[in-house]
Amino acid sequence: MYMDNQEDQNDLYQEIILQLWKSYTRFQGQSQFSTWMYRVALNTAITYFKKAKQVVERNDIFDDKVKNLQSSEVDMIVESQVQYLYNAIYLLNDVEKALIFLYLEGFSHQEIGSNLGISEGNARVKLNRTKNKLQEIIKNQGYEFR
Repeated sequence: MYMDNQEDQNDLYQEIILQLWKSYTRFQGQSQFSTWMYRVALNTAITYFKKAKQVVERNDIFDDKVKNLQSSEVDMIVESQVQYLYNAIYLLNDVEKALIFLYLEGFSHQEIGSNLGISEGNARVKLNRTKNKLQEIIKNQGYEFR
């Protein structure tokens, strides 16, 4: 979600694995291992994204996936919806991307808050605001909600 092309995704994946390995000795068991792991991964991704400062071609991955789709009307509608969402997510800041990522992964508000180091209530508020912001971005891109 933080990198567009496969090479950057692979680099980020390797960086996350390295950071997990380096910081494992600091895991104190005060939270679930998966929570700690997500926290390290998200922090690494955000840091990596900031350092890279690359111009991101938003549609590369999407275009590759579209080539493999069957050309039916349903696929075209879904393709359009995914593209609007994909483009809108790239306009969010790093924390908002993390919120949406965790939400789409099915995490509860409590787990999202724990992963991001904020309270459950704050996670709910930030997630709601981020959803509204996404909706507004998509609307401004010309997509009509049905």
